[in-house]
Amino acid sequence: MLRKTKIAVFVSGGGTNLQALIDAQNRGGITAGEIVLVVSSNEKAYALERAAKAGIDSCVIRRKDFDSQDAYEDSLKAKLAEYGVELIVLAGFMSILSAGFTSAYPERILNVHPSLIPSFCGKGFYGLKVHEAALAYGVKVTGATVHFVNEVPDGGKILLQKAVAIEEGDTPEVLQRRVMEQAEWILLPQAVQMVSEQIQKG
Repeated sequence: MLRKTKIAVFVSGGGTNLQALIDAQNRGGITAGEIVLVVSSNEKAYALERAAKAGIDSCVIRRKDFDSQDAYEDSLKAKLAEYGVELIVLAGFMSILSAGFTSAYPERILNVHPSLIPSFCGKGFYGLKVHEAALAYGVKVTGATVHFVNEVPDGGKILLQKAVAIEEGDTPEVLQRRVMEQAEWILLPQAVQMVSEQIQKG
């Protein structure tokens, strides 16, 4: 039995993508990695309850509790080191990470973005704003992208993409849900398994 890649999931809110990963892990969709830690930027995040129900350790590290970005990121790094984390997954994580942090984990940080990058991505495009922009522009197809995180917002190497059709009468909320169900929750576990395997091979 190969050892498992140790994974930390960074969250800020409801944790639906975290749940997709937990579910995938439980049904054998992720075998090369294991979620060992959930890190939240918000003490009220429902994602913390999801972690507790799954028996996964969690902690809350808030940017506002630190005097500087460096001090905040040093605290994150210390917690990751404590758990021997090798792969970080950003799952609706709303705190900004500096180039200093992302460069410390090259091709070890994954993010899922709710569009087909390079459309509707980059600074300011997150959450419902992405879906509002897609509908306003009138595109017929949107989707989700899993990519590595680097110093450029949504600028890292693309790993997986999946298209989702936009339907007549879609609202941003309806579209957001469809993109999650048909793309994000499918792609993210696949990418985590893929990168966990690569890390094991060294």
